[in-house]
Amino acid sequence: MMTRRDSVWKSLDWLTIGVYLMLIVFGWFSVCGASYDYVDRDFLDFSTRAGKQFVWIICSFGLGFVLLMLDDTVYDTFAYLIYAGLLVLLIVTIFIAPDTKGSRSWLILGPVSLQPAEFAKFATALALAKFMNAYSFTMHSWRNVFIMLFLILFPMLLIIMQRETGSALVYLAFFLVLYREGMPGSILFAGLCAVIYFVVGIRFDGVFIADTPTPVGEFAVLLMVLLFAGGMVWVYKKKWEPVRNIIGGSLGVLLVAYLVSEYLVPFNLVWVQWVLCVLAVVYLLFLALRERQWTYLLTALFAIGSVAFLYSSDYFFNKVLEPHQQIRIKVVLGMEEDLAGAGYNVNQSKIAIGSGGLTGKGFLNGTQTKLKYVPEQDTDFIFCTVGEEEGFVGSVAVLLLFLILILRLIALAERQPSAFGRVYGYSVLSIFLFHLFINIGMVLGLTPVIGIPLPFFSYGGSSLWGFTILLFIFLRIDAGRGRYLV
Repeated sequence: MMTRRDSVWKSLDWLTIGVYLMLIVFGWFSVCGASYDYVDRDFLDFSTRAGKQFVWIICSFGLGFVLLMLDDTVYDTFAYLIYAGLLVLLIVTIFIAPDTKGSRSWLILGPVSLQPAEFAKFATALALAKFMNAYSFTMHSWRNVFIMLFLILFPMLLIIMQRETGSALVYLAFFLVLYREGMPGSILFAGLCAVIYFVVGIRFDGVFIADTPTPVGEFAVLLMVLLFAGGMVWVYKKKWEPVRNIIGGSLGVLLVAYLVSEYLVPFNLVWVQWVLCVLAVVYLLFLALRERQWTYLLTALFAIGSVAFLYSSDYFFNKVLEPHQQIRIKVVLGMEEDLAGAGYNVNQSKIAIGSGGLTGKGFLNGTQTKLKYVPEQDTDFIFCTVGEEEGFVGSVAVLLLFLILILRLIALAERQPSAFGRVYGYSVLSIFLFHLFINIGMVLGLTPVIGIPLPFFSYGGSSLWGFTILLFIFLRIDAGRGRYLV
């Protein structure tokens, strides 16, 4: 007679486990290549970074085994308790953690250092999955929305208080889960607009239109606000008259204002846009009252929020962010190069990857990484080691493995019979996607350097164990799906 334990092993998704093992092995060889020196090549020496990583890998295997042996109902039953425990640990970390490179996020437990922020991800995913699995849950309830935001943003706030902004930003990945579960697309659109406003507003803040004193960044964002407001009216109401009044009227007034500013009296066109935004909001509120349609009110609120975000983000960038954080963003946006400062890591990383060519220089033969030209080359920038030693071919192979993992996670999440399994699965998927895109983007200079690891590759026990826990809890939940189908 087949026991429950036998059933678990037969139900496990061994393809995902196989990909996990390959990523772990390739990651360890990358750490070996990035951390060794020409004098000592004993990779199993536990005093070296490669030796320590090997110990953490063995421990992660044991951790994964334990997680698979637990009953899958344990994760649902104790989700809130695990979440509360990790919140307490995050709070304690703020006060007792030593200052490490400007952050207070590492707990020193004898010879071991742990970063609670890495483990708070799976706890948040479990709590979110349990809440959204409730029988009375609906995405259209404002109460539920506020609770979900609390579950996501509270640990994010605690991690920011530890001065770990990069780790905190990972929690934004949970909003992809909410979108999958029915969050209105307008919210996702608003988030995309916020990114566009921030990038355009900051990037072109010091550029002016022709001979006028009008900053391009501010002008472009306010113009987009007017265009988006008119576009939203058309998308949701399909009425031409208000669209014509908002978009056509705004463009006509701005054209006249530009001609006056260019050829008669130079003035800041943003002043005209402020008036136009106010008129557009008043007009939308009038339509909302006249036709008793919430769509117009929400569009007006979108316009007000957009303008508020523009000026608050400018304040945040110039007054709240630290100078080194401002420089990193400016480097990515092409506003500054700073090859000797904030742009040094990215520039050296690009050189290392480019030097690898098609097939790479071979294991342990990379010059840029072996001579330590790339800072953090075995942690945040470990992908440059892959690019230099294994070349384009090896880099593509690694990315293909990650692609297989991502596609497999989607398949597993979609076949879950319960909302708990599906939400947790998509949480795991979203976190992996965020880490993958941002880390690779950092190495290639496409995203700001915010200091987050590459899953299963970057040196460090906390990140490796954190990703292992995330993945293996989901594998155990998936293996127990059969009891819902009986």
